[in-house]
Amino acid sequence: MSSWKGKTRGGLAGYRFFLFILRYLGINFSYFFLRFVVLYFVIFVPKGRKPVFWYFRNILHFGWFKSVRFLFRNFYLLGQVLLDKVALLAGFSNQFTFDFEGEDHIREMAVSGGGLLIGAHMGNWEIAGQLLERIDTKVHIVMIEAEHEKIKNLLNSVMVKKQMDIIVIKDDFTHLFKIKEALQNDELVAIHGDRFLPGSKTMTCQFLGKDAEFPTGPFYLAVKYAKQITFVSAVKQSKKHYHFFATPAKLYKAENNLKSRENQTHSMLLDYVKQLEITVKQQPEQWFNYYYFWGEK
Repeated sequence: MSSWKGKTRGGLAGYRFFLFILRYLGINFSYFFLRFVVLYFVIFVPKGRKPVFWYFRNILHFGWFKSVRFLFRNFYLLGQVLLDKVALLAGFSNQFTFDFEGEDHIREMAVSGGGLLIGAHMGNWEIAGQLLERIDTKVHIVMIEAEHEKIKNLLNSVMVKKQMDIIVIKDDFTHLFKIKEALQNDELVAIHGDRFLPGSKTMTCQFLGKDAEFPTGPFYLAVKYAKQITFVSAVKQSKKHYHFFATPAKLYKAENNLKSRENQTHSMLLDYVKQLEITVKQQPEQWFNYYYFWGEK
């Protein structure tokens, strides 16, 4: 099966460049300039293009022309989401509108011991931070794609909502201690459940008709620390509008032994995959995993 290699194309210079455009030229010009960036990536970056085209053709069974059209749309939406992410963290939330379906589930978690918000690489993950003004608790966002400390520092330097904390996944596993501390403080932890690094523990599940591997780590954490979980998504529905969705909070109880924990972890993962399938079918062009997720080529 296929695992993510731990690197996201782009770097500090790209973030700084688009932050400059956002500040001085605005979001609309940024979207316009993005069209040229997308054209470059689609033509000259086959490592990102081929897996997504394969996904449209072999998983969703789109025709060739439809797959090409959705490929360009996918890259363009990814660029918009990255721009929106920087804009949101920098306090430009008045540029966007949001609706929060299932917000009551998050509120319930916040006042009853915290828990995990488990999402995927779809839409805009950082929209979870927009709940901070509405829910009185601290949210920790685990960002596997912010592997460069300089990028994390740049985002922290422009972040105006200091109640939101970014936890970067590292090879030395120090992020696990930060996640543990947050959960023990009855806070909320937002984490992805679809991507993993080589060497991580995984389970194989049927996902959109084919076997795919998923990390067990996020789900095992919820079982180990007896915390509620909710499956969340935050998809871009129009140019400047996002829809946040959260399932009802659920506690997967396990007995104090490894076998029981593993069974509950597996049960939780199956529920996650079912919900993820629904989201992907609703917004197929916002699938942002740029490697062979199903392990086939």
